[in-house]
Parts: sequence; structure tokens; C-alpha cells
Amino acid sequence: MPDPNPKNSFAAFSEAIVSMIDSPVTWFREKVVEPNRKQYPWYHQQFRRVPTIDQCYTDDYVCIFEADQQWKRDKMVENEILSIVRARFEDCVLYESPDHMTKCLPFKEAYERAAENWFIKYGDLGATGKARECYMKQKHRLLWERRHGKVGTGMKDSKSAVSTEE
Repeated sequence: MPDPNPKNSFAAFSEAIVSMIDSPVTWFREKVVEPNRKQYPWYHQQFRRVPTIDQCYTDDYVCIFEADQQWKRDKMVENEILSIVRARFEDCVLYESPDHMTKCLPFKEAYERAAENWFIKYGDLGATGKARECYMKQKHRLLWERRHGKVGTGMKDSKSAVSTEE
């Protein structure tokens, strides 16, 4: 804010120059930009969905960067979902104990299912995981399940597997 009563002529001159440059910019922002801007609360910011890592070319670094950022946002959302489901289960246990083994069973099953799905997608990637590593993990899991059956059920024996040599 310019000083209304400058101390000397140099201060008055510098205030006039600043005012001459700043006034049109301030007027344009207050009268044109701000009235036409959509107001969103910061906690409801919506990002557009970008192409996933499998839709990016190998030399398109901007697309890869956007896919990584989208993957990180998705991971943060799924972390919060898992945290909420866990909190619901823990609240049920606190509220319903000593009968929590029967009354909280749906919450426990929901939490275990959510934790399993989270681990399938994000587990073993570490803190510096990226979209490409996650994609490769899912691809390797798909190939394993195609060859050996569902993960955790043991490997198929070679006699029951369909032979491709025939």
C-alpha cells in the first residue's frame, strides 16, 4: 500500500511509478480474473484423470511423470480408505468388547479384504515406488496366476497343467 504522505520528493516519485505500474494490474485481477474464477475449497480439488503408465510411450517423460503423480494421489486416497476402515473396526472392538468377536466380524472381514487388496497393488514397492513398478508387479502377478493358479493356493503340478507341446 503506497504511503499517502511521502517523506521527500524521491519517495513521492517512486510511489508514483509503482502506482502507475501496479494499478492496472491490480484492477485487472480484481475486476476480471477473480470474478470469473471458479471457487473450490482446497480439500475438494479435483484433478483430471491422466493416461495410465501403460498408455504412455516409453520416451514421453511428461506422460510418465503425470502417471506417477496420478499413481501417488491414488495411493494416498487408498491409504486413507484403509485407515478409515481400520478405525471403524477398532472402534467397534472398543465399543462392543467382550462380544467383539461376533459383532465386529463384518468390520474385520472388510478391513482384511481392503488390506489384502492394498497389499496386492502397493505392497513390497517401498516408499519410492512408482507407477511403472506397480504396473510390472501387477503384470507379473497376472502371469503367475495364469501359469500356476491363484497366488497362495500353491503351484499346479506338471501333470495337471496343459501341455503346449502337443
